[in-house]
Amino acid sequence: MNNRTTPRSDGRLGLHGSGAAFADLSHEIVSGATAYPGLPQPELTSYLTHEQSRKLYDEGYQFQTSRLCMVGQTGTYLDTPLHAFPDGYDLSGLDLRRVAQVPACVVDTDEREISAACFARLGRRALEGRAVLIRTGWSRYWGTETYANGDHPHLTGEAARFLADAGPAVVGIDSLNVDDTRGRSRPAHFAILGAGIPLVEHLTNLHELPTGGARFTAVPVPVAGMGTFPVRALASWSRWT
Repeated sequence: MNNRTTPRSDGRLGLHGSGAAFADLSHEIVSGATAYPGLPQPELTSYLTHEQSRKLYDEGYQFQTSRLCMVGQTGTYLDTPLHAFPDGYDLSGLDLRRVAQVPACVVDTDEREISAACFARLGRRALEGRAVLIRTGWSRYWGTETYANGDHPHLTGEAARFLADAGPAVVGIDSLNVDDTRGRSRPAHFAILGAGIPLVEHLTNLHELPTGGARFTAVPVPVAGMGTFPVRALASWSRWT
C-alpha cells in the first residue's frame, strides 16, 4: 500500500476507559438489499477507484469516491412530517434537539398489536420529551422472509394517538413498520407525524440498552424537500450507572 498512515480497521476511538457504553442501533445498508419491501433497492457503484485516482495526485496519495442510488426508506431511517403531510417539515427543518442525545424511554412489549395500555402504564410524564424506543425484538428476523410477512408488531391507532398526545421528542421501533401494513391505512404514521414528532423505523440491537439512563441519537443529513432518510442511530449511557 502507498498509504502514509494506515488507520485502524475497526474504527474505534479508544474510548474504552471513558466509562461510556454505546450501542449501534442501525442496520447496515447493503447494495441490492435493505430498502423497504417493494421499493427500489440501493445500488452502490464506484465513481472513482483508488487505482484510478492515483494519476490525479502525487505519488503516495489516493482516494475512493462511490455513488449510492437509493430511496429514503433504506436501512434504518427517520421520517419527518413531510413524509405524510405536504406542509410538514422536511429533513432540513428537523430540530436536532429531537434526535441528538435525547433521554431514552425503552418500552418493552410482546404484543403484536401494541395497545395504548403499553404506554399508559408508564404515564405521560415518563414519555414527554423523551426518545420513546419500542423494543419488540422483531429485528432478529431482519433479512428473512418473516421480517416483512405482515405479522410484525405495530401500534394500534389508539396507542399512536396516546403516544402522540404524550409529546415525546421522537419515536422509534425495531420492527418493519409502526403501522399494520396488511391494510391501506396508516393511522400510527399520521398520528405521530401529524403531531410533529419524527419517527425512526427498523431499529436494531435494542436488547443492548439498559431500561433507563440511555441517550438516543438518530441524525439524518439535512436534505431540503425530502421527508425520509437513513440514519446512524445509536444509544449511549454510563457504564457506572
